[in-house]
Amino acid sequence: MQSKIPDFLKKDYRKYVVYVSFFLILIFFSITLTGKIFLSASNLMNILRQTAMVSIMAIGMTFALTAGEIDLSIGSIVALSALVTGVMLEKFNNIPLALLAGLGTGIVAGFINGFITTKARIPAFLVTLGTSGILSGLGRSITNLESVPIINSVFNFTFGSGNIGPISTLFIWTIIIMIIGHLLLKNTPFGRAVLATGGNRSAAKYSGIRTDHIRIAVLMISAVSASFAGILYAGRLHGARYTLGESDLMTVIAAVIIGGTSFSGGRGSVVGAIIGSIVMGMMNNGLLLMGLDVSEQMIARGIIIIIAVSLSLREKAES
Repeated sequence: MQSKIPDFLKKDYRKYVVYVSFFLILIFFSITLTGKIFLSASNLMNILRQTAMVSIMAIGMTFALTAGEIDLSIGSIVALSALVTGVMLEKFNNIPLALLAGLGTGIVAGFINGFITTKARIPAFLVTLGTSGILSGLGRSITNLESVPIINSVFNFTFGSGNIGPISTLFIWTIIIMIIGHLLLKNTPFGRAVLATGGNRSAAKYSGIRTDHIRIAVLMISAVSASFAGILYAGRLHGARYTLGESDLMTVIAAVIIGGTSFSGGRGSVVGAIIGSIVMGMMNNGLLLMGLDVSEQMIARGIIIIIAVSLSLREKAES
């Protein structure tokens, strides 16, 4: 007689991988870096500050992957949105106008990604790969490869470099966006439609869900999340540059998959994505304190993505 325990584990253990990984990595670096500052309050807050933009992009990517789509243009959207925000602040020194322009960049980019994906029936990874190049070129052209300084102290404090007591404003924004994203995915009809679309698009369509609208919406959410991440980058660095976000895509995907979102769609966790991004941040921070360089950190992230995606696809095949 077959035991029920293996079936239970097969269905549920991957939900907890990210939390187990979090504590194992925390314990590992706490032991190996006892003479260094890994567990200090300032370093832990620094990790949260450094991972805030990745966390916010991961929330948007969670919606895209859960619906069975993927957005490879987020790095370019980050840079273009930051530059647009910076230029608007430089010209008009109006924060609401600059925010509207920066977020509007993501809205337009996300809609274009979704519209082409659904109407031309081209896979999202090809569409967003193409638009990534277009958006990257636009970002380079609007400032002629020059950085845009941001001297508005209120903007910089609110959207990146400020602290309320010991807590970074970046961490506060992460918590706010996480709560909104979690409630939207888990407690609304829209979230249930996203899960259904990613789980079985044909069945979702026959049940009355407008799957093309859902696919457009999730790519817009991903793009707007990237836009807001670009705004936070600009506030943290007191300026914008066309290179912002260009190396974040792999980290974002790793964080989302580690966090329990299925690469094939149908299952997603916003909270898991946040924990996954913190796991990646702890790894980067710990490896840096151990003396490893950026290239070695990139190798580690690549290995994590392969393992995480393999587990996700294996689970899809077993279900």
